[in-house]
Amino acid sequence: MPRVFWNYLLAIPTLWSGVLVLSSVASAVEVQKSTTSTVQVSAQGQANKENNKETTPPISVSDTLEQVNSVSQLSDVQPTDWAFQALQSLVERYGCIAGYPDGTFKGNRALTRYEFAAGLNACLNRVNELLATSTADLATKEDLVTLQRLQEQFSAELATLRGRVDSLETRTAQVEAHQFSTTTKLTGEVETVVGGILAGNNVITKQPAPQNITFQDRVRLILNTSFNGTDQLRTTLSAGNIASLGGTRSGLLGTPDGRTSDNASPAFASNQIYVSGLRYRFRATKNTQVNIFAQSDGAFEIGLTGPINPYFEGSAANAISRYARRNMVYDYGDSGPGIAVLQKLSDQFDLGLAYTAINGDNPTPNNGLFTGRYVALGQLSYSSPNKNFRLALTYANTYSPPNTTGQTGTNFGPVIGSNLANSTVAGTGTVGNLYGIQAFYRVSPKFAVNGWVGYSAHRYLGRGDGQVWDWAVGLAFPDLFKEGSLGGIFVGMEPKLTGLSPNVNLGAGAGRVDKDTSLHIEGFYQYKLNDNIAITPGVIWITAPDFDASNPDTVIGWLRTTFRF
Repeated sequence: MPRVFWNYLLAIPTLWSGVLVLSSVASAVEVQKSTTSTVQVSAQGQANKENNKETTPPISVSDTLEQVNSVSQLSDVQPTDWAFQALQSLVERYGCIAGYPDGTFKGNRALTRYEFAAGLNACLNRVNELLATSTADLATKEDLVTLQRLQEQFSAELATLRGRVDSLETRTAQVEAHQFSTTTKLTGEVETVVGGILAGNNVITKQPAPQNITFQDRVRLILNTSFNGTDQLRTTLSAGNIASLGGTRSGLLGTPDGRTSDNASPAFASNQIYVSGLRYRFRATKNTQVNIFAQSDGAFEIGLTGPINPYFEGSAANAISRYARRNMVYDYGDSGPGIAVLQKLSDQFDLGLAYTAINGDNPTPNNGLFTGRYVALGQLSYSSPNKNFRLALTYANTYSPPNTTGQTGTNFGPVIGSNLANSTVAGTGTVGNLYGIQAFYRVSPKFAVNGWVGYSAHRYLGRGDGQVWDWAVGLAFPDLFKEGSLGGIFVGMEPKLTGLSPNVNLGAGAGRVDKDTSLHIEGFYQYKLNDNIAITPGVIWITAPDFDASNPDTVIGWLRTTFRF
């Protein structure tokens, strides 16, 4: 600073000591008293870059407190501090000191010449206020003269700050006028998997399944665009080659039980890029959200209110299998066009309604929005005020015309569980009425439990009826061994056909149902390397595959690595 500056300060010993401590809070004062604080912070950041120095981060508007009335309000200021008397004078005599939200002063903080000028100007304004309110005895004439000289000395810096404010306003107006590119955000997700069948037979051929370990991948790119700040257009591009190990009487295992969650769509070639999701979301009212989608699954759109079992459900994360993530009541659908409405009933209750036409983009007979395969789903969910307990009651009605399939190659069924639970009668349409209850309870920050029960009533039109049940319990251990990591243990019974009309044959004989009980046992540990990379080893163990105790147990090993950006 110029030599004349120090001469000014030497003229008033009281203000001299006060100005020294003023330097550590100048920016905080200015945030409280002046609208130039934003530019002041920017000026400091720019100066840091130009000088190539490391400094303490500048104060933001959200970091400041209201004016303190006593130095005792600042927890890190002690009577033994060298500047205690000067700070006390500035607080109690002039009233132009503010602190941080945590009640500290942070007196060892460095500042720039711009910050000092801004804080000085704020104190001068405070002195002028005191004079105007007939309390001039608090500020001497000499103090005022010196402050005025200091303001003149720093007039160039103050003028620069005002100029930067004007420049920022001009640039902000330009950005707002050309803001489309700034409203679109790209996120990405890359998943690689090393894994395969470690033990088990094909339940159809009764021969050992190939035990070949593979290295496969899946990629998703998501574009989220907002046009008014409260809406969102979401476009999802996907590609992958993670093969399903089993399907309904197909695949290496000959059954869909134990199916992994990240399988590639059989409707597209390996690693072919396609639009896997396209949805526009907006708020019709403050408490009503509408999702219109040309490509999605209504069950997922309902899930936007928050998953019932958050530690198991997630894209390319958490549980290994499809079944460990969600009740079968959500899995009778497939991707297609439709609409979902989420209504907030109160702080604790939400209602979700969704309709998905699986082949709604197909104009041929037995397809389309209203004459083809569909799933209509409704869910009433409750969350406790602290969000530690969640409960959902779900109902879905679904219809599949005869001999129609969706993107996953299925005609009807939960796409998990036994072959019989996923079978229909050839040439006959099928109706399902599905009921589910799901619950989640966070016992402590490092332990949570979730579970569900599902029931489905199948009607094979003109032929007869069938009944399917499933249940599951999951234990989650957040922050296991490392903050951000997750351990999970899951046990359940995948969808099992428990009842069937005596004249209906689903492939095992008239009236034949699943004869034994099969358990799905799964364990995984998601190790978080950092905010963008996680490694998840896991094992799926299926007892009595396809609900037949004569089949040896199936064991699947999976090592997933997830990259997010």
